Amino acid sequence: MPLLLLNASMVAGSAILFLSVFVANEWLFNSHYFSFIPGVNWIYLPAGMRLLCTLLFGGAGAIGILIASWLTCIFYFFPDDPVRSAAGSIASALAPYLVYKLAQYRYGLQPSLVNLSPTGLLLLSVLYSLANPLLHHTWLFMRGDPVGSGIFVMMLGDFLGTLAVLYTIKGVLSFVPTAR
Repeated sequence: MPLLLLNASMVAGSAILFLSVFVANEWLFNSHYFSFIPGVNWIYLPAGMRLLCTLLFGGAGAIGILIASWLTCIFYFFPDDPVRSAAGSIASALAPYLVYKLAQYRYGLQPSLVNLSPTGLLLLSVLYSLANPLLHHTWLFMRGDPVGSGIFVMMLGDFLGTLAVLYTIKGVLSFVPTAR
């Protein structure tokens, strides 16, 4: 498969996976029990998909997440605020990409995640769950918007959603035979 087609497939696949998990998360967790404010849930599965797609597909995954995040921001969360939609989308794609680059450096990350231990996966989940809310709320603070307890709920929701997605996928991948 030509490299351009492969990258386009990874971008599209990441966007579709993220949007699918976003819809599922809205269906499962968009109630007053699980939603703190729009876009900040106590369990946020799309956070896990952001990190997973980026860990698996690198820059192409981050671009897919950027596109899908922009779509959810512009058409769902902030239809009247294109600047906030753009900033939120960039933060949503940048946070997992930074964690991906760290994983490449620290663990020599392979696309199958085969060399990533459960402990390493947990550490990356924690780092991502800190990086994503910090990027979002730093931008909000610089814009002059109030930054309150939502940052802590976002950290927890991103962490729980990331753990749910990554450990489920890691478990499924452990049953897939590897080439020797």
